[in-house]
Amino acid sequence: MKPVILFDLDGTLIDSTEAILEGFRVAFTKFGDMVPHDEAIKEHIGHTLEDMFRLLGTVESSIDEHVLAYKMHYRTIHCEKTYLIEGAKEAVERASEFATLGVVTTKTGQYSTELLEHLGLMHRFEVLIGREHVEFPKPHAEPILKALVKLEHDKSRSWMIGDTTMDILSAHNAGIQSIAVTSGYGSYETLQLYASNVCNNALSAVEFIKNYDSNKS
Repeated sequence: MKPVILFDLDGTLIDSTEAILEGFRVAFTKFGDMVPHDEAIKEHIGHTLEDMFRLLGTVESSIDEHVLAYKMHYRTIHCEKTYLIEGAKEAVERASEFATLGVVTTKTGQYSTELLEHLGLMHRFEVLIGREHVEFPKPHAEPILKALVKLEHDKSRSWMIGDTTMDILSAHNAGIQSIAVTSGYGSYETLQLYASNVCNNALSAVEFIKNYDSNKS
């Protein structure tokens, strides 16, 4: 049985910061709200859209309409304004040589699939779990457990690679191993408090897993 490697998207494989920031600006502007500073928005990337708007001060009763406004704009720009992080393509291709791959993200699954198809990587993944596929997103265990159910797997050889503490906590809650990467939105100082393994990017993480798995086999 091959090991399983689950990847987060934003900050781990892709950089869609430009599209995300633009989507939030459009949503806040549509409803006459003060637009938060870019850094304030970026601080919460990795949370669900609902939680991001909530953390940015949106009134609870209008969160759903803000999310809808964001999505309506984001869907028109997400492919144009999303890029692969350096080494991400190589990471996925390298991982596919020895592992079964999946994506676990709080991003909308439909947009995630479209992005990965646009970037030429979707065919490498056996499963993709997005926000609409679960009741409880990361850091809950549900997204990872749901991905694993769809794959032939051994939990002791299953890994989550992500750039935020929510990825690491989700892996811990699901009972699998994890590697944090500093290519995204989490700082090294914060990630090391939660993760036993911290790498520079997804490619380094994949090489770590390959070496680890080879030594354990």
